[in-house]
Amino acid sequence: MRPVTFEPEEIIAAGKALQAEGVVNITGFALRKRVGGGDPSRLRQVWDGYLAGQTSVEPEPLADLPPELADAVKTVTATLTGHVVQLLRELNDRAVRAAECRVDDITRTAEEQKAQAERELADAVQTV
Repeated sequence: MRPVTFEPEEIIAAGKALQAEGVVNITGFALRKRVGGGDPSRLRQVWDGYLAGQTSVEPEPLADLPPELADAVKTVTATLTGHVVQLLRELNDRAVRAAECRVDDITRTAEEQKAQAERELADAVQTV
């Protein structure tokens, strides 16, 4: 397969130039004539890829909610927010209690090790 002679930027520039001239239906052969060579199907493929990237679908404006539905959404949102806040408080409380238990366990273990070391030191002093 031959290497690509014309870069996509050149092909896109040629397509834009054709559009500026008022050409509505840009074909691979029109692009080929503008760039001076190349495979028309590849040129058209590059141009179509460029056009696909340029088209953007604009969303249609949405209708406002009926007042009854808007009120229901506000109520449900407030209730849901209250439940989420309560859940977060409970989770935080559990996390704090778990952390305090770990600290207590580590402190107790350290105190036991300290007491053991003091006993061993006292035994060593008596032996000497």
